[in-house]
Amino acid sequence: MTSEDRLADVRQRIDDIDGEILRLLSARAACAHEVAVIKLEVGDSQFYRPGREAEVLRRIKARNPGPLSGEAMARLFREIMSACLALEQPLAVAFLGPAGTFTQAAAVKHFGHAANTVPVGSIGDVFREVEARSCHYGVVPVENSTEGVINHTLDMFMRSPLSIAGEVSLRIHHHLMSREPDLAAIQTLFSHQQSLAQCRAWLDRHLPLAERIAVDSNAEAARLAASHPAAAAVAGEAAADIYDLDILERCIEDEPGNTTRFLVIGTEDARPSGDDKTSLLLSCHNEAGSLYGLLEPLAAHGISMTRIESRPSRRGLWDYVFFVDIEGHREDATVAPALETLRRTTSLFRVLGSYPKAVI
Repeated sequence: MTSEDRLADVRQRIDDIDGEILRLLSARAACAHEVAVIKLEVGDSQFYRPGREAEVLRRIKARNPGPLSGEAMARLFREIMSACLALEQPLAVAFLGPAGTFTQAAAVKHFGHAANTVPVGSIGDVFREVEARSCHYGVVPVENSTEGVINHTLDMFMRSPLSIAGEVSLRIHHHLMSREPDLAAIQTLFSHQQSLAQCRAWLDRHLPLAERIAVDSNAEAARLAASHPAAAAVAGEAAADIYDLDILERCIEDEPGNTTRFLVIGTEDARPSGDDKTSLLLSCHNEAGSLYGLLEPLAAHGISMTRIESRPSRRGLWDYVFFVDIEGHREDATVAPALETLRRTTSLFRVLGSYPKAVI
């Protein structure tokens, strides 16, 4: 058999497999539609189930035989589930706009391209859109591996009734983009303050004289760079495409592992998925040993704490609240009694949400 014959044979097998994939995807979509019909009959309006979707993606990664990586396979199934969910109920997801921000990229990574991503002007607006039920969910940044916590997001949780329904971990690659081809001619640089900080060393070396102007989002920075002479922006690749900018330098972030964690916020709790986190908002009396007393129930029940942050409570001078992330779901047999102890011993106790750990 010649090489051309072998190639034709492989292509025919691919066509046959594609036909089978199409048949199976149509069958899956029909099942999704049937799920929607059953839910409507019983009055169940929650079509998106974070725990259920996390279980499916973990199972796909565990059973994946290759040669595609587990991450690649999970991303493919994420899009399949997104399209099928849109048959049940198209999701509206608020994010910090305009189009082209990393927050939008995180929303698409979590919900898939079939979700309707809705840009809003601020992190506070994301919360308000979900609270008003104008959007089903919102996505907000909470911490960066280089620059730390996003204080505005934590502060919003102190006055919002919303729950955390999921998390997204996104590798952040910052690119320098402009319509000015000469790096030496750039006089003004726009970006979000976090991005400027994450690229500080590179910018100090290569653009030491350019004026750095912090704006609300990287996408807004790209829009401004497109309309100002001798200007550039630090933003993601999507922003360059949207605002017709040339990427002059790629991946200028100072830390190669630069990652931002985002939270998915909604009005309902997520059910246990088998591999979850719980986020807490706690406060204790300002006295010796009070922080130890706050954490002791977690240690006593063998619960791992993955993060703790303090913020001024705004209730009194030098009064603080603590944002704590722990392993496990609030309904787990080990977690529930620890939370009950905290409820009795703290001056402020609130479960911000139990939700599946990021899968992809």
